[in-house]
Amino acid sequence: MTKHAITPQAGILGDTFGCACGVALAGRMPAELHAAENGLCSACLGSAEEEVTAGMTRGCPSCAGSGRRREQVTWQLAHAEAEHLITMTIVRGIVAGFEGPFRLSEIADTVRTGLGLPAGLLPVGPRVRDLLLQLQAAGEITMLSAPDELIGSDMVLYRDPQWQRARTLGI
Repeated sequence: MTKHAITPQAGILGDTFGCACGVALAGRMPAELHAAENGLCSACLGSAEEEVTAGMTRGCPSCAGSGRRREQVTWQLAHAEAEHLITMTIVRGIVAGFEGPFRLSEIADTVRTGLGLPAGLLPVGPRVRDLLLQLQAAGEITMLSAPDELIGSDMVLYRDPQWQRARTLGI
């Protein structure tokens, strides 16, 4: 089996890439194609890292830091399915049913329950967040981050229900 590791190359031609298998790739598109043909993530070219800014990297969000094509495709298909199933009409209807403030997680849980989706099957939370941000941009809702409780005039309390603990943060 041939080893494939695609890396950027310095050159006068602009974006050029080289692969450990010996192939020289002139441009980003041929590098992505070569990566995909060899089972590597086409976003990070198999490196499993994404360069956020010069000198600062993080795990590739497209392949969950694996560098492999299979995980990238699975992630993309899950997001596409979530976009198809979770529509603006559904989220708008759920939001209309809430009186007063609500949490993003409450809307996401209601969507998941209403569509009969098991937890972890689709990225429900990110899709709901995106739609809520669209509603906010359209002026239909106002989103804010609020503490659970004010303590005096200079402290707020944020509760973490998952861990049944509370912490105070100074303002």
